[in-house]
Amino acid sequence: MKEVISVRELVKTYVMGTEKVHALNGIDLDIFRNEYVALMGPSGSGKSTLMNLIGCLDTPTSGQYILNNIDVSSMSDSELAQVRNQEIGFVFQTFNLLPRLTALDNVALPLVYSGMRKTQRIEKATQVLDIVGLGDRITHKPNELSGGQRQRVAIARALVNDPAIILADEPTGNLDTKTSVEIMAIFDEIHTNGNTVIVVTHEPDIADHCHRIVKLRDGKVESDVQNENVIKADDPTHRYRVR
Repeated sequence: MKEVISVRELVKTYVMGTEKVHALNGIDLDIFRNEYVALMGPSGSGKSTLMNLIGCLDTPTSGQYILNNIDVSSMSDSELAQVRNQEIGFVFQTFNLLPRLTALDNVALPLVYSGMRKTQRIEKATQVLDIVGLGDRITHKPNELSGGQRQRVAIARALVNDPAIILADEPTGNLDTKTSVEIMAIFDEIHTNGNTVIVVTHEPDIADHCHRIVKLRDGKVESDVQNENVIKADDPTHRYRVR
């Protein structure tokens, strides 16, 4: 199986006045194509810092990060932005939707930056909104949608550029239990359809959807195990389906 993410001796140190905070202390981690991984850990464990590095939102103090055969360890901000747009789809706890834009326009926005023609943008955005069950809400603005529907729009936006990786940061943190289950069913389906999915969470019931659980503590990998509670991915009769 081919690694889509490979990090070696990854270190991230922040200078806070006269103090140095060692957020990551030499992380080694491989994530393979079409894996479904949970990153877990208590506050201060380094999981948010690792997410930022994996998502090309920041660069490490030292160490190497290979993303889809590209060494992104020491790229400039503009180079990282280009890699992000091509390789990674983000889903955030707070949705990060633009309030004055419709669901369709929010989803189509990444395609503007990629230079796609307007007719193609509308077609592609409509397609992914239909995939997440919002084909009848494309003209609605965020304040006209429920929390779960807003997160579906955010998921569609993450999918629209056909990224190699979907990176979700506490994607159900602002949702009730029933809606959280519905949203995780969408991530299950995204994984089933071939994407690599990484979920950053502190909730065990959310991590339990994932096939592999990586736990961090004090900036290091504390454990990295296959999730024995999840039904085997190669049994198609038990796939999670989007309702």
